[in-house]
Amino acid sequence: MSEFQLSLSDYLAQIQEIIHISFKEAVWVKAEIRNLNIKAGHYYLELAEKDQDTDQVIASCKATIWKFSAAKIVHKFQRESGIELSRDLNVLIKIKARFDPQYGFSVNIEDIDSSYTLGDFARRYQQILQRLSSEDLLNKNRSLNNPFDLEHILVIAPENAAGLGDFKKDADYLSQSGLCHFVYQHATFQGNTAAASITEALSIGLRQWVKTYTAPPDLIVIIRGGGAVNDLAYLNDYTLAALLCKRSVPVWVGIGHEKDRTILDEIAHRTFDTPSKVIAGIRHLIAERSQEVIKALQIIKLSSQHQISAYQSQNDHYIKLLRSLAQNQLQVADNTLTLIRNSTEYFAQRQINLATTQVESYMRETLLQNPRHVLAKGYAIVRSQGHIIRSIQQFPQHSNIQIELRDGIIHAQLTGI
Repeated sequence: MSEFQLSLSDYLAQIQEIIHISFKEAVWVKAEIRNLNIKAGHYYLELAEKDQDTDQVIASCKATIWKFSAAKIVHKFQRESGIELSRDLNVLIKIKARFDPQYGFSVNIEDIDSSYTLGDFARRYQQILQRLSSEDLLNKNRSLNNPFDLEHILVIAPENAAGLGDFKKDADYLSQSGLCHFVYQHATFQGNTAAASITEALSIGLRQWVKTYTAPPDLIVIIRGGGAVNDLAYLNDYTLAALLCKRSVPVWVGIGHEKDRTILDEIAHRTFDTPSKVIAGIRHLIAERSQEVIKALQIIKLSSQHQISAYQSQNDHYIKLLRSLAQNQLQVADNTLTLIRNSTEYFAQRQINLATTQVESYMRETLLQNPRHVLAKGYAIVRSQGHIIRSIQQFPQHSNIQIELRDGIIHAQLTGI
Protein backbone atom coordinates (compact mmCIF):
# COMPACT_ATOMS: atom_id res chain seq x y z
CA MET A 1 0.00 0.00 0.00
CA SER A 2 1.32 3.42 -0.95
CA GLU A 3 2.46 5.58 1.91
CA PHE A 4 0.82 8.60 0.22
CA GLN A 5 -2.80 8.69 1.34
CA LEU A 6 -5.58 11.26 0.88
CA SER A 7 -8.86 11.71 2.57
CA LEU A 8 -11.93 11.38 0.37
CA SER A 9 -12.67 15.07 0.73
CA ASP A 10 -9.12 15.99 -0.28
CA TYR A 11 -9.29 13.64 -3.27
CA LEU A 12 -12.62 14.99 -4.41
CA ALA A 13 -11.42 18.56 -3.80
CA GLN A 14 -8.54 17.95 -6.22
CA ILE A 15 -10.98 16.58 -8.78
CA GLN A 16 -13.11 19.65 -8.22
CA GLU A 17 -10.10 21.87 -8.86
CA ILE A 18 -9.15 19.96 -12.01
CA ILE A 19 -12.70 20.15 -13.39
CA HIS A 20 -12.86 23.84 -12.51
CA ILE A 21 -9.61 24.57 -14.32
CA SER A 22 -10.19 22.25 -17.31
CA PHE A 23 -13.84 23.13 -17.91
CA LYS A 24 -13.80 26.74 -16.80
CA GLU A 25 -15.69 27.88 -19.93
CA ALA A 26 -19.20 26.80 -20.81
CA VAL A 27 -19.58 24.57 -23.89
CA TRP A 28 -22.51 23.55 -26.15
CA VAL A 29 -23.55 19.92 -25.72
CA LYS A 30 -26.25 17.77 -27.40
CA ALA A 31 -28.33 15.63 -25.05
CA GLU A 32 -31.76 14.21 -24.37
CA ILE A 33 -33.76 15.24 -21.32
CA ARG A 34 -34.66 11.96 -19.65
CA ASN A 35 -36.29 13.49 -16.62
CA LEU A 36 -37.27 16.94 -15.35
CA ASN A 37 -38.45 18.20 -11.97
CA ILE A 38 -39.15 21.76 -10.84
CA LYS A 39 -38.75 22.67 -7.17
CA ALA A 40 -38.94 26.17 -5.75
CA GLY A 41 -38.28 27.63 -9.19
CA HIS A 42 -35.16 25.48 -9.80
CA TYR A 43 -35.14 23.03 -12.75
CA TYR A 44 -33.49 19.67 -12.01
CA LEU A 45 -32.81 17.62 -15.13
CA GLU A 46 -31.35 14.24 -15.97
CA LEU A 47 -29.46 14.35 -19.27
CA ALA A 48 -28.53 11.35 -21.37
CA GLU A 49 -27.04 10.26 -24.68
CA LYS A 50 -28.30 7.12 -26.43
CA ASP A 51 -26.68 4.83 -28.94
CA GLN A 52 -28.31 5.48 -32.33
CA ASP A 53 -28.51 1.78 -33.21
CA THR A 54 -29.52 0.20 -29.88
CA ASP A 55 -31.18 3.18 -28.17
CA GLN A 56 -29.22 2.28 -25.03
CA VAL A 57 -28.00 5.03 -22.69
CA ILE A 58 -24.24 5.44 -23.10
CA ALA A 59 -23.80 8.60 -20.98
CA SER A 60 -25.84 10.49 -18.39
CA CYS A 61 -25.51 13.21 -15.80
CA LYS A 62 -27.54 15.61 -13.69
CA ALA A 63 -28.13 19.19 -14.71
CA THR A 64 -29.59 22.25 -13.07
CA ILE A 65 -31.11 25.54 -14.17
CA TRP A 66 -31.04 27.74 -11.15
CA LYS A 67 -33.98 29.88 -10.27
CA PHE A 68 -32.23 33.20 -10.86
CA SER A 69 -31.59 32.28 -14.53
CA ALA A 70 -34.47 29.88 -15.18
CA ALA A 71 -36.97 32.56 -16.06
CA LYS A 72 -34.67 33.94 -18.73
CA ILE A 73 -33.44 30.61 -20.16
CA VAL A 74 -36.65 28.58 -20.07
CA HIS A 75 -39.00 31.37 -21.08
CA LYS A 76 -36.72 32.37 -23.95
CA PHE A 77 -36.64 28.76 -25.20
CA GLN A 78 -40.41 28.31 -24.95
CA ARG A 79 -41.11 31.69 -26.56
CA GLU A 80 -38.83 31.05 -29.53
CA SER A 81 -39.76 27.40 -30.13
CA GLY A 82 -43.31 27.18 -28.87
CA ILE A 83 -42.17 23.99 -27.11
CA GLU A 84 -42.60 23.41 -23.42
CA LEU A 85 -39.38 22.28 -21.78
CA SER A 86 -40.02 18.69 -20.72
CA ARG A 87 -38.67 15.18 -20.77
CA ASP A 88 -37.88 13.31 -24.00
CA LEU A 89 -36.69 16.47 -25.77
CA ASN A 90 -33.44 16.49 -27.71
CA VAL A 91 -31.71 19.75 -26.85
CA LEU A 92 -28.56 21.68 -27.58
CA ILE A 93 -27.58 23.26 -24.26
CA LYS A 94 -24.75 25.47 -23.10
CA ILE A 95 -23.41 23.92 -19.89
CA LYS A 96 -20.63 24.47 -17.39
CA ALA A 97 -19.29 21.50 -15.43
CA ARG A 98 -19.70 21.57 -11.68
CA PHE A 99 -18.34 19.17 -9.15
CA ASP A 100 -19.04 19.29 -5.44
CA PRO A 101 -17.30 16.86 -3.07
CA GLN A 102 -20.53 16.48 -1.14
CA TYR A 103 -23.09 16.31 -3.99
CA GLY A 104 -21.02 14.93 -6.84
CA PHE A 105 -20.84 15.89 -10.52
CA SER A 106 -23.47 17.89 -12.36
CA VAL A 107 -23.69 20.66 -14.89
CA ASN A 108 -25.30 24.07 -14.80
CA ILE A 109 -27.30 25.01 -17.87
CA GLU A 110 -26.67 28.55 -19.05
CA ASP A 111 -28.61 28.54 -22.33
CA ILE A 112 -30.75 26.36 -24.62
CA ASP A 113 -30.74 26.60 -28.43
CA SER A 114 -34.39 26.53 -29.45
CA SER A 115 -33.57 26.16 -33.16
CA TYR A 116 -31.84 22.81 -32.54
CA THR A 117 -34.88 21.30 -30.84
CA LEU A 118 -37.17 22.62 -33.55
CA GLY A 119 -34.83 21.20 -36.15
CA ASP A 120 -34.84 17.83 -34.41
CA PHE A 121 -38.65 17.84 -34.43
CA ALA A 122 -38.66 18.80 -38.10
CA ARG A 123 -36.07 16.16 -38.98
CA ARG A 124 -38.02 13.34 -37.32
CA TYR A 125 -41.24 14.69 -38.86
CA GLN A 126 -39.75 14.62 -42.36
CA GLN A 127 -38.29 11.15 -41.86
CA ILE A 128 -41.75 9.77 -41.05
CA LEU A 129 -43.29 11.57 -44.04
CA GLN A 130 -40.62 10.24 -46.40
CA ARG A 131 -41.05 6.68 -45.15
CA LEU A 132 -44.83 6.81 -45.51
CA SER A 133 -44.44 8.28 -48.98
CA SER A 134 -41.92 5.62 -50.06
CA GLU A 135 -44.37 2.91 -48.94
CA ASP A 136 -47.27 4.55 -50.84
CA LEU A 137 -49.17 5.10 -47.61
CA LEU A 138 -49.09 8.87 -47.26
CA ASN A 139 -52.15 9.63 -49.40
CA LYS A 140 -53.91 6.27 -49.13
CA ASN A 141 -56.58 7.32 -46.62
CA ARG A 142 -56.86 10.81 -48.10
CA SER A 143 -57.76 9.29 -51.48
CA LEU A 144 -60.87 7.52 -50.10
CA ASN A 145 -64.26 8.92 -51.07
CA ASN A 146 -66.33 10.83 -48.56
CA PRO A 147 -68.80 8.51 -46.83
CA PHE A 148 -72.25 8.97 -48.34
CA ASP A 149 -74.14 8.34 -45.12
CA LEU A 150 -72.73 9.04 -41.64
CA GLU A 151 -74.72 6.55 -39.60
CA HIS A 152 -72.11 5.15 -37.18
CA ILE A 153 -68.90 6.95 -36.12
CA LEU A 154 -66.01 5.71 -33.96
CA VAL A 155 -64.38 8.48 -31.88
CA ILE A 156 -60.92 8.25 -30.24
CA ALA A 157 -60.27 11.01 -27.67
CA PRO A 158 -58.74 11.67 -24.23
CA GLU A 159 -61.23 10.93 -21.47
CA ASN A 160 -62.90 14.01 -19.93
CA ALA A 161 -60.91 16.35 -22.17
CA ALA A 162 -62.30 19.82 -22.89
CA GLY A 163 -62.06 19.19 -26.63
CA LEU A 164 -64.17 16.04 -26.27
CA GLY A 165 -66.74 18.02 -24.34
CA ASP A 166 -66.97 20.58 -27.14
CA PHE A 167 -67.33 17.77 -29.66
CA LYS A 168 -70.08 15.98 -27.71
CA LYS A 169 -72.30 19.06 -27.42
CA ASP A 170 -73.24 18.79 -31.09
CA ALA A 171 -72.64 15.04 -31.33
CA ASP A 172 -75.23 14.33 -28.62
CA TYR A 173 -77.76 16.50 -30.46
CA LEU A 174 -77.15 14.59 -33.71
CA SER A 175 -77.43 11.29 -31.85
CA GLN A 176 -80.66 12.28 -30.08
CA SER A 177 -82.09 13.37 -33.43
CA GLY A 178 -81.44 9.89 -34.77
CA LEU A 179 -79.13 11.17 -37.50
CA CYS A 180 -76.03 9.21 -36.44
CA HIS A 181 -74.62 7.19 -33.55
CA PHE A 182 -71.23 7.80 -31.89
CA VAL A 183 -69.10 5.16 -30.17
CA TYR A 184 -66.30 6.54 -27.95
CA GLN A 185 -62.94 5.01 -27.04
CA HIS A 186 -60.54 6.85 -24.75
CA ALA A 187 -56.74 7.07 -25.05
CA THR A 188 -53.77 9.05 -23.73
CA PHE A 189 -52.64 11.73 -26.17
CA GLN A 190 -49.39 12.89 -24.53
CA GLY A 191 -46.26 11.28 -23.22
CA ASN A 192 -44.26 8.38 -24.58
CA THR A 193 -47.26 6.08 -24.45
CA ALA A 194 -49.55 8.34 -26.53
CA ALA A 195 -49.12 6.54 -29.87
CA ALA A 196 -49.42 3.09 -28.30
CA SER A 197 -52.48 4.17 -26.32
CA ILE A 198 -54.27 5.48 -29.42
CA THR A 199 -53.36 2.31 -31.33
CA GLU A 200 -54.74 0.13 -28.54
CA ALA A 201 -57.93 2.21 -28.26
CA LEU A 202 -58.48 1.90 -32.00
CA SER A 203 -57.91 -1.87 -31.93
CA ILE A 204 -60.27 -2.36 -28.98
CA GLY A 205 -62.88 -0.13 -30.58
CA LEU A 206 -62.80 -2.03 -33.88
CA ARG A 207 -62.91 -5.44 -32.17
CA GLN A 208 -65.96 -4.40 -30.16
CA TRP A 209 -67.46 -2.87 -33.30
CA VAL A 210 -67.38 -6.22 -35.11
CA LYS A 211 -69.34 -7.79 -32.26
CA THR A 212 -72.02 -5.08 -32.33
CA TYR A 213 -72.39 -4.07 -35.97
CA THR A 214 -72.40 -5.97 -39.25
CA ALA A 215 -70.82 -3.10 -41.21
CA PRO A 216 -67.62 -1.13 -40.44
CA PRO A 217 -67.90 2.43 -39.08
CA ASP A 218 -68.63 5.12 -41.63
CA LEU A 219 -65.96 7.35 -40.10
CA ILE A 220 -63.09 7.22 -37.58
CA VAL A 221 -62.56 10.47 -35.67
CA ILE A 222 -59.42 11.27 -33.65
CA ILE A 223 -59.66 14.46 -31.55
CA ARG A 224 -57.98 16.32 -28.70
CA GLY A 225 -57.61 19.93 -27.69
CA GLY A 226 -54.56 22.07 -28.30
CA GLY A 227 -51.36 21.75 -26.34
CA ALA A 228 -47.66 22.42 -26.33
CA VAL A 229 -45.73 21.49 -29.45
CA ASN A 230 -43.81 18.76 -27.65
CA ASP A 231 -47.07 17.26 -26.32
CA LEU A 232 -48.36 16.97 -29.86
CA ALA A 233 -44.97 15.64 -30.99
CA TYR A 234 -45.77 12.35 -29.26
CA LEU A 235 -48.35 11.81 -31.99
CA ASN A 236 -45.66 11.95 -34.68
CA ASP A 237 -45.27 8.19 -34.67
CA TYR A 238 -44.70 6.08 -37.79
CA THR A 239 -46.47 2.95 -36.50
CA LEU A 240 -49.64 4.85 -35.59
CA ALA A 241 -49.60 6.81 -38.85
CA ALA A 242 -49.12 3.65 -40.96
CA LEU A 243 -51.97 1.91 -39.12
CA LEU A 244 -54.35 4.79 -39.87
CA CYS A 245 -53.19 5.01 -43.50
CA LYS A 246 -54.20 1.40 -44.05
CA ARG A 247 -57.74 1.87 -42.76
CA SER A 248 -60.40 1.45 -45.44
CA VAL A 249 -62.58 3.88 -43.46
CA PRO A 250 -61.97 7.65 -43.77
CA VAL A 251 -60.11 9.10 -40.76
CA TRP A 252 -60.94 12.66 -39.66
CA VAL A 253 -58.52 14.38 -37.30
CA GLY A 254 -59.03 17.42 -35.09
CA ILE A 255 -55.93 17.95 -32.94
CA GLY A 256 -54.71 21.24 -31.54
CA HIS A 257 -55.18 24.68 -32.98
CA GLU A 258 -54.41 26.31 -36.31
CA LYS A 259 -50.66 26.55 -35.74
CA ASP A 260 -50.33 22.95 -34.52
CA ARG A 261 -49.78 20.16 -37.08
CA THR A 262 -48.88 16.50 -36.61
CA ILE A 263 -48.22 13.52 -38.83
CA LEU A 264 -51.86 12.55 -38.30
CA ASP A 265 -52.87 15.78 -40.06
CA GLU A 266 -50.66 14.78 -43.00
CA ILE A 267 -52.22 11.34 -43.53
CA ALA A 268 -55.85 11.92 -42.50
CA HIS A 269 -58.73 11.90 -44.97
CA ARG A 270 -59.71 15.32 -43.60
CA THR A 271 -58.05 17.47 -40.95
CA PHE A 272 -59.54 20.22 -38.78
CA ASP A 273 -58.12 22.79 -36.39
CA THR A 274 -60.19 21.77 -33.37
CA PRO A 275 -62.63 19.06 -32.23
CA SER A 276 -65.46 21.60 -32.55
CA LYS A 277 -64.66 21.98 -36.24
CA VAL A 278 -64.67 18.20 -36.70
CA ILE A 279 -68.25 17.87 -35.44
CA ALA A 280 -69.14 20.93 -37.52
CA GLY A 281 -67.71 19.11 -40.55
CA ILE A 282 -69.81 16.04 -39.73
CA ARG A 283 -72.90 18.18 -39.32
CA HIS A 284 -72.14 19.98 -42.59
CA LEU A 285 -71.69 16.67 -44.47
CA ILE A 286 -75.01 15.36 -43.11
CA ALA A 287 -76.72 18.61 -44.17
CA GLU A 288 -74.99 18.44 -47.55
CA ARG A 289 -76.13 14.87 -48.09
CA SER A 290 -79.67 15.87 -47.07
CA GLN A 291 -79.63 18.66 -49.63
CA GLU A 292 -78.31 16.26 -52.25
CA VAL A 293 -81.13 13.84 -51.45
CA ILE A 294 -83.73 16.63 -51.60
CA LYS A 295 -82.25 17.84 -54.88
CA ALA A 296 -82.20 14.29 -56.24
CA LEU A 297 -85.83 13.81 -55.23
CA GLN A 298 -86.74 17.05 -56.98
CA ILE A 299 -84.89 15.92 -60.09
CA ILE A 300 -86.61 12.53 -59.93
CA LYS A 301 -89.98 14.26 -59.48
CA LEU A 302 -89.38 16.63 -62.42
CA SER A 303 -88.02 13.82 -64.57
CA SER A 304 -91.02 11.68 -63.67
CA GLN A 305 -93.39 14.49 -64.56
CA HIS A 306 -91.58 15.03 -67.85
CA GLN A 307 -91.67 11.34 -68.57
CA ILE A 308 -95.34 11.11 -67.65
CA SER A 309 -96.09 14.10 -69.91
CA ALA A 310 -94.02 12.58 -72.68
CA TYR A 311 -95.74 9.21 -72.27
CA GLN A 312 -99.13 10.93 -72.11
CA SER A 313 -98.43 12.76 -75.37
CA GLN A 314 -97.14 9.55 -76.86
CA ASN A 315 -100.23 7.69 -75.63
CA ASP A 316 -102.49 10.37 -77.11
CA HIS A 317 -100.64 10.01 -80.41
CA TYR A 318 -100.95 6.23 -80.26
CA ILE A 319 -104.65 6.48 -79.39
CA LYS A 320 -105.25 8.77 -82.37
CA LEU A 321 -103.19 6.47 -84.55
CA LEU A 322 -105.07 3.41 -83.31
CA ARG A 323 -108.40 5.17 -83.80
CA SER A 324 -107.38 6.14 -87.33
CA LEU A 325 -106.12 2.62 -88.07
CA ALA A 326 -109.26 1.13 -86.56
CA GLN A 327 -111.46 3.41 -88.66
CA ASN A 328 -109.47 2.49 -91.75
CA GLN A 329 -109.77 -1.18 -90.89
CA LEU A 330 -113.50 -0.77 -90.28
CA GLN A 331 -113.87 1.03 -93.60
CA VAL A 332 -111.87 -1.69 -95.36
CA ALA A 333 -113.96 -4.34 -93.60
CA ASP A 334 -117.18 -2.50 -94.51
CA ASN A 335 -116.08 -2.24 -98.12
CA THR A 336 -115.11 -5.89 -98.09
CA LEU A 337 -118.44 -6.85 -96.57
CA THR A 338 -120.28 -4.73 -99.17
CA LEU A 339 -118.27 -6.39 -101.92
CA ILE A 340 -118.92 -9.83 -100.46
CA ARG A 341 -122.62 -9.01 -100.05
CA ASN A 342 -122.86 -7.74 -103.63
CA SER A 343 -120.92 -10.73 -104.88
CA THR A 344 -123.08 -13.06 -102.80
CA GLU A 345 -126.25 -11.43 -104.09
CA TYR A 346 -124.97 -11.67 -107.66
CA PHE A 347 -123.95 -15.31 -107.41
CA ALA A 348 -127.11 -16.13 -105.45
CA GLN A 349 -129.21 -14.53 -108.17
CA ARG A 350 -127.29 -16.46 -110.79
CA GLN A 351 -127.85 -19.65 -108.86
CA ILE A 352 -131.53 -18.81 -108.50
CA ASN A 353 -131.83 -18.08 -112.22
CA LEU A 354 -129.95 -21.26 -113.06
CA ALA A 355 -132.07 -23.24 -110.64
CA THR A 356 -135.20 -21.68 -112.09
CA THR A 357 -134.08 -22.62 -115.60
CA GLN A 358 -133.26 -26.14 -114.46
CA VAL A 359 -136.57 -26.45 -112.62
CA GLU A 360 -138.43 -25.27 -115.70
CA SER A 361 -136.44 -27.75 -117.76
CA TYR A 362 -137.16 -30.52 -115.28
CA MET A 363 -140.84 -29.51 -115.23
CA ARG A 364 -140.97 -29.60 -119.01
CA GLU A 365 -139.22 -32.95 -119.02
CA THR A 366 -141.50 -34.17 -116.26
CA LEU A 367 -144.53 -33.02 -118.15
CA LEU A 368 -143.20 -34.65 -121.27
CA GLN A 369 -142.61 -37.90 -119.41
CA ASN A 370 -146.09 -37.92 -117.82
CA PRO A 371 -147.44 -41.50 -118.10
CA ARG A 372 -150.51 -40.26 -119.88
CA HIS A 373 -148.38 -38.81 -122.64
CA VAL A 374 -146.36 -41.99 -122.74
CA LEU A 375 -149.48 -44.17 -122.88
CA ALA A 376 -150.85 -41.95 -125.61
CA LYS A 377 -147.88 -42.91 -127.70
CA GLY A 378 -148.81 -46.61 -127.51
CA TYR A 379 -146.93 -47.69 -124.44
CA ALA A 380 -148.52 -49.72 -121.62
CA ILE A 381 -147.90 -50.12 -117.88
CA VAL A 382 -147.93 -53.66 -116.52
CA ARG A 383 -148.74 -54.22 -112.86
CA SER A 384 -148.89 -57.30 -110.70
CA GLN A 385 -150.51 -57.16 -107.30
CA GLY A 386 -150.44 -53.34 -107.53
CA HIS A 387 -146.71 -53.11 -108.31
CA ILE A 388 -145.31 -51.89 -111.60
CA ILE A 389 -143.43 -54.67 -113.40
CA ARG A 390 -140.25 -53.49 -115.06
CA SER A 391 -138.64 -56.88 -115.77
CA ILE A 392 -139.90 -60.34 -116.68
CA GLN A 393 -138.05 -61.57 -113.63
CA GLN A 394 -140.64 -59.84 -111.50
CA PHE A 395 -143.53 -61.88 -112.86
CA PRO A 396 -144.71 -64.57 -110.49
CA GLN A 397 -145.85 -67.83 -112.16
CA HIS A 398 -149.54 -67.95 -113.13
CA SER A 399 -150.16 -64.54 -111.60
CA ASN A 400 -152.86 -62.08 -112.40
CA ILE A 401 -151.62 -58.95 -114.12
CA GLN A 402 -153.12 -55.60 -115.09
CA ILE A 403 -152.14 -53.88 -118.30
CA GLU A 404 -152.86 -50.13 -118.37
CA LEU A 405 -153.38 -48.57 -121.79
CA ARG A 406 -154.23 -45.03 -122.78
CA ASP A 407 -157.91 -45.61 -122.63
CA GLY A 408 -158.32 -48.42 -120.06
CA ILE A 409 -156.93 -51.33 -118.00
CA ILE A 410 -156.87 -55.01 -119.12
CA HIS A 411 -156.92 -57.78 -116.49
CA ALA A 412 -155.12 -60.90 -117.72
CA GLN A 413 -153.86 -64.27 -116.48
CA LEU A 414 -150.10 -64.96 -117.02
CA THR A 415 -149.73 -68.44 -118.43
CA GLY A 416 -146.14 -68.39 -119.65
CA ILE A 417 -143.06 -66.30 -120.32
